[in-house]
Amino acid sequence: MISATVRYARLGCAYSQRLHLRDRMLHNMSTTVEFARSADEVNEEIRALWRRAGGTLSVEQREEYQRLVMEWATVAPQPAKAA
Repeated sequence: MISATVRYARLGCAYSQRLHLRDRMLHNMSTTVEFARSADEVNEEIRALWRRAGGTLSVEQREEYQRLVMEWATVAPQPAKAA
């Protein structure tokens, strides 16, 4: 007969092993993100986010804002450098 504590420890260990395996699999996956939207579209989404938030972003909205700004920076036209 297995005690509840031992049974829980075995389940916890198996769960932990699955998590570590999943982490290794994620590290092997490509992290390249392709953007299909224009800078104007992303900019409009940023503005809409601020309008919905009423000027103060929640934690989740702040994360979305950061993601959108990174996307915008990737697709925005870059100014030409002076020679």
